[in-house]
Amino acid sequence: MTSKLDQLRQMTTVVADTGDLDAIRQWQPRDATTNPSLLLKAVSSDAYRNLVEQALAWAREQDRSASPDPVLAGDCLAVLAGEQILESVPGMVSTEVDARLSFDRDATIARARELTQLYRQRGVDTDRVMIKIAATWEGIQAARVLEREGIACNLTLLFSFTQAMACADAGATLISPFVGRILDWHLAQAGLDAIDPAEDPGVRSVQRIYDYYKAHNYRTIVMGASFRNQGEIEHLAGCDRLTISPQLLESLSQDTGTLERCLDPGNASQTETYPPLDESGFRWHLNEDAMATDKLADGIRRFAADQRQLEKNLGDWIQAA
Repeated sequence: MTSKLDQLRQMTTVVADTGDLDAIRQWQPRDATTNPSLLLKAVSSDAYRNLVEQALAWAREQDRSASPDPVLAGDCLAVLAGEQILESVPGMVSTEVDARLSFDRDATIARARELTQLYRQRGVDTDRVMIKIAATWEGIQAARVLEREGIACNLTLLFSFTQAMACADAGATLISPFVGRILDWHLAQAGLDAIDPAEDPGVRSVQRIYDYYKAHNYRTIVMGASFRNQGEIEHLAGCDRLTISPQLLESLSQDTGTLERCLDPGNASQTETYPPLDESGFRWHLNEDAMATDKLADGIRRFAADQRQLEKNLGDWIQAA
């Protein structure tokens, strides 16, 4: 019997939501995406000691110092991890800009260029690299500039239709609308333990964005992310891409039931039309969405905290060397 994972691959590009190289090799996704949280988990393992040591050596070379900046060391580590991931996947890898720059357009642009240059130093084809940026107003405007320079961008921490509209208008290559974190917020607000996947607000958010993009011929790729259960994934079968954790990839691979396609560009019936958002309009509509406002801020804080911890760990390695 064909597994649901194999059936999903026939209609959706499957992306591995992990920085674990062994898991990526096992599941053989087309693409992979990382963030500071995933990198922190990976480098906490002894199996990645050699990668960390390579990153520190490269950072020393870049900084021309025996004690390089841990921020630079973190970027070197992210690029080395991305390079190794690209050896195991045929498609692309996403590498994230420091979340602490989420409200600084120019600093985000500068860091994205630096990451791209680091990949070039390693001889990596940067057409296979996406720069991952939080979908704040500043992040979206940074992506507008970077896309015009030929640097593909993945806009992450996306929780609202407002963010999705602005990303499409900016010409972003890809968006990562989060499903599970939207569900988390609604469960907490309603005092519930679960919601049927068909009524899951995170699932419905992605469905609306997908239909809108396809109906209006936006080229931006929709990649659902942050899943809490297999049902959410099944109800988004047919989405352009889905980034899935190893645990849920395992669950799908063991399920031999029939998987129906739920999203199809030919069935997009979204008739809503909206003018492009200016900054004040974007901020107002986002402010009106309590869930999106809460989860965007929370996501930035979480990624920033993990980035700081990653840099602390790297600083400790530098001091111990």
